[in-house]
Amino acid sequence: MQQDRRSIKSTGDKPIALAGARLHFVGIGGCGMSGLARIARQAGAVCSGTDMEASEIVDDLRADGIDVALKQTAAEVPQDCDLMVVSAAIRPEHPEVQEAARRDIEVIKYAQLLGRMMIGRTGVAIAGTHGKSTTTSLLSHVLIKAGLDPTFIVGATCPQIGGGWRVGSAEQPLIAEACEFDRSFHFFSPTHGVILNVEEDHLDVYKNLDEIIESFAIFARKLPPQGTLLIQHELPHRLAISGALSCGVETIGFAPQADWRVEVVEHADAPHEHKCVDAMTFKVCLHHKGRRVAKWTNPMPGEHMAYDAAVAAVTAHRFGARWDDVEAAISCFEGLDRRMQYLGVRRAGGLATQEPGDAEPAVMVVDDYGHHPTEVDTTLRALRRHYDPDRLICVFQPHQHSRTRFLMEQFAVSFSVADIVIVPHIYFVRDSENERHAVRAADLVDRLRRQGVQAMHLYPFGAIVEQLELIVRDGDLLVTMGAGDVWKVARDFLAPDG
Repeated sequence: MQQDRRSIKSTGDKPIALAGARLHFVGIGGCGMSGLARIARQAGAVCSGTDMEASEIVDDLRADGIDVALKQTAAEVPQDCDLMVVSAAIRPEHPEVQEAARRDIEVIKYAQLLGRMMIGRTGVAIAGTHGKSTTTSLLSHVLIKAGLDPTFIVGATCPQIGGGWRVGSAEQPLIAEACEFDRSFHFFSPTHGVILNVEEDHLDVYKNLDEIIESFAIFARKLPPQGTLLIQHELPHRLAISGALSCGVETIGFAPQADWRVEVVEHADAPHEHKCVDAMTFKVCLHHKGRRVAKWTNPMPGEHMAYDAAVAAVTAHRFGARWDDVEAAISCFEGLDRRMQYLGVRRAGGLATQEPGDAEPAVMVVDDYGHHPTEVDTTLRALRRHYDPDRLICVFQPHQHSRTRFLMEQFAVSFSVADIVIVPHIYFVRDSENERHAVRAADLVDRLRRQGVQAMHLYPFGAIVEQLELIVRDGDLLVTMGAGDVWKVARDFLAPDG
């Protein structure tokens, strides 16, 4: 006999009632899903979930008292389940989703639940093709340091702010990344929005750039008249997105005409001959309509990081953070995992390690999440400028066969500042089997070689580490890059004895 379940659906402008509800999260092991489960639990829900493999996130969830199974079958759906929440990667034919349909359990996506939780409070949605996790983390960090009490959920791990989630005061903002994949951000109910940038991506969902622009415009139109939108000034499609909005709109960018202008000045604060980690420092000035309002030392290299920090600064000030608190908070930000993350150094041809600042150079290792051509190009240029290595060696793992195929020509020119590029197999996620066979990692290697880049295709990761042992030299910078598990190459290279 089917057990009665209470409805926890929200209607109109009424917030969702989570207290006492039984929620089951399919794909709970991701940064966003795990954070959302914890926030729902803090709101009084009973939460459980499933994932495909063990991880540190799963261990932490279990330690916090959330039951997580490492198999995804119909039997894992709790008998008293009121609502099933699924990640973007979960398809309708998934056995747990099929079981929910059989038992008439409501199934919603991650973004739908998060959007419902924004109803009735001040929601802040950070959108854009690039920089969402960095900006969301920075904004949350600044607000905390300024003595405010935000709730946030980040799609990455930022140890300085407690990981990827936090439950704060109901009177303070709820801050979240707003992803355009599958048009997920259309489910949000934000009061304030940010659009960092808009480019071609997720072309397995969108037909072309015009559809992507329209999708961002729909997101922007969800902002209420009393809300605000902060949007990139130099964005070619800015007026198409923001032209007919009823909310307040301001622009931010490097152009003098921007409402908020970002100015970056580089300083060589350390000698390059030792290849120190802090070889270059970025001083950032923020101007509002011609008047300088803030100045700080940016902790992460690159103009794109200065831009993200400036967006966080403006948004934090909007919620009451004083400029001097903003400056101090950004200057001490320690970064987040897999965003130009400095991992360490070791000697070439041996197991001895080296500390930054030692007289002799070694091989420096950095890990990054970049998986779009613009991210690859911007990040590699910033790292080369910052560290000034003898050579830059990049191990790049393409993410999704469809993205690799659609953006092949852009990828082919995005590695121009790298001296050597090693490409493992494409990370397979979400694509169909037909798409999987439509493009190979070797196709990208062929394009790179035509561009004059020394490139090779190697797999498995162990073979890549073996090759690195043969080719790296002291003074090199090794960058592992991609949204998959390519970080394991960096880990194994730094600790060859395991």
